[in-house]
Amino acid sequence: MKTGLILSRLYERLKTAAEVRTVCDMRLGLSYVGLMLDDGAAGLAAVLPDRASHSCTVLKEAGTYVGSGAVDVLQYLVNGGSALRRAIGLATANALICAPGHQTDDREATTFFNLQPDEKVAMVGMFAPLVSRIRATGAVLTVIEKNSERAGLLSPEQKSRALKDCDVAIITATTLLNGTFEETIGLLGRPREVALMGPTTPLAPEIFSETPVTHLGGATVADARRALQIISEGGGTPALRPHLKFVNMTLERG
Repeated sequence: MKTGLILSRLYERLKTAAEVRTVCDMRLGLSYVGLMLDDGAAGLAAVLPDRASHSCTVLKEAGTYVGSGAVDVLQYLVNGGSALRRAIGLATANALICAPGHQTDDREATTFFNLQPDEKVAMVGMFAPLVSRIRATGAVLTVIEKNSERAGLLSPEQKSRALKDCDVAIITATTLLNGTFEETIGLLGRPREVALMGPTTPLAPEIFSETPVTHLGGATVADARRALQIISEGGGTPALRPHLKFVNMTLERG
């Protein structure tokens, strides 16, 4: 599967809706970007370190986003050129997706997986709150993480083996931002469950057709103004949690 295909599908799905919306607020914090549209809907996406940029000008468009057309920032999904711009595009997409009345299930994500003793779980990106819950089931957990401060680093061979042999894969949605999502799912064997998780997750099941993804675990913004304030003050997921609604969606395998 071609790198960036999922974000391209997301752009095509939402560009018509984006053409009639404008950006009324945007905050870029240490952990998240948050964006609110003129209809009051808001979306989030994670901010990743952008090692490609060595300039003091991180975003030359800074100061021009508020009042711009939503479609102008949504197009960062396909031609953003950096993880940061893709995050702005994905926050825009998440604001467009999360309309009131969306049918969701907010149970804790691991309850959907029915993990059994000795099953193999590959976690791509550290979800610290889930680690103890997964291990308590007797499942064997392998964490694939790029940040050595969060988990031990695996060799490419160990990573490939963990993905190929797993029964359940839990993948951070930030793989969409750093361009590794399609590569990651391409390394999977035949897991019975594949979950894409985190507040960055686009809750749009149709864009994951013809992929092994069976579960989306994301978040909608319940209190946009409070969430944006927390982002602008450097807050992360723990501070945002009371102002989000965590969502789980079960997909038919593509």
